[in-house]
Amino acid sequence: MARTGIANLPLHYGKAPPWLFQRMVKLAREVTLAILTDYSPGEMLRRMSDPFWFQAFGCVLGFDWHSSGVTTTVCGALKESMKGLERQTGLFVAGGKGRTSRQTPAEISGFESSLSVDPATLVYASRMAAKVDNTALQDGYQLYHHVFLFTAGGSWAVVQQGMNEDTRYARRYHWLGEQVADFVCEPHSAICSEATGKALNMVAQESGPARQTVTDIVVLEKPEKLLANLKKLKTLELPPRHQVTADDINPDRLSKIILRTHEQSPANFEQLLGLEGVGPKTVRALSLISELVYGVAPSFRDPARFSFAHGGKDGHPYPVDRKTYDTSIELLGRAVRRARIGEPERLQALRRLHGLKITD
Repeated sequence: MARTGIANLPLHYGKAPPWLFQRMVKLAREVTLAILTDYSPGEMLRRMSDPFWFQAFGCVLGFDWHSSGVTTTVCGALKESMKGLERQTGLFVAGGKGRTSRQTPAEISGFESSLSVDPATLVYASRMAAKVDNTALQDGYQLYHHVFLFTAGGSWAVVQQGMNEDTRYARRYHWLGEQVADFVCEPHSAICSEATGKALNMVAQESGPARQTVTDIVVLEKPEKLLANLKKLKTLELPPRHQVTADDINPDRLSKIILRTHEQSPANFEQLLGLEGVGPKTVRALSLISELVYGVAPSFRDPARFSFAHGGKDGHPYPVDRKTYDTSIELLGRAVRRARIGEPERLQALRRLHGLKITD
């Protein structure tokens, strides 16, 4: 995964005022329709998976460029803007913040009649993206927002965000399905946030041996021996890079999960990760056994490592100019409508202008 920059996202309380959010929905619709008209639904997925395009999109819509709310509000505006247009445009948006994120599988399945693929494959991609960022990559950020974008042909992208309760900073995770060769090995297109230096990264390239060892431990070791090793770990002085307490490796609490995973015999780490009940503490305990008992260490590398068009909702760098915002919606909407009735050369001209080098 290429590192192309840093975006620190502090938590800002409150929400976009109705007058602004209504405009964000309208402008998001026009921007999206312009991309869909001139390119394809797949291109919109690629752009949403690009953290800098996403950030710029939020700035154009007038939200705080440097706040955690840009993720939830931009995704919310995009989802609202596409309501009723999904089958016409071929772009579908599911999920959201908090409880809404848990409705993602049902929302995906609800579009089954419009899809040329089995929605179960999309539901699996959505679930695994969330499981990876909450369980296999333990960087101190708890997911609270998950949006799954997909096309009728089965292409997909994910934009999800976690919050660090101690620092009150957020981290955004971008996924693009066409780039995911392996859900559990460097699957992200980007991760936005300053690195913390404190992460258990089971999806790093260099964690490959640890992923295999962890799976072998669960499948091949007798549960009694595994639980005995867990008890031994409680008496050891753990390396400082491990963000683990004695409670995290409590054998009594993990025994049911260990027995269940042994009985199901997952073939690989991805299957292990996908098992119900296998959460962050289980993976942390198994990674400790892998390193301290079998000598196979996982990676502890943290994988993370714009401009204004209409101002920001909190008045920075200046208040939103409603008249200018409405004019932008009108002009872009007019361009899209003209393109749809046979004037695509106008948008092509805009693309050519974008490539010109302007000099004094």
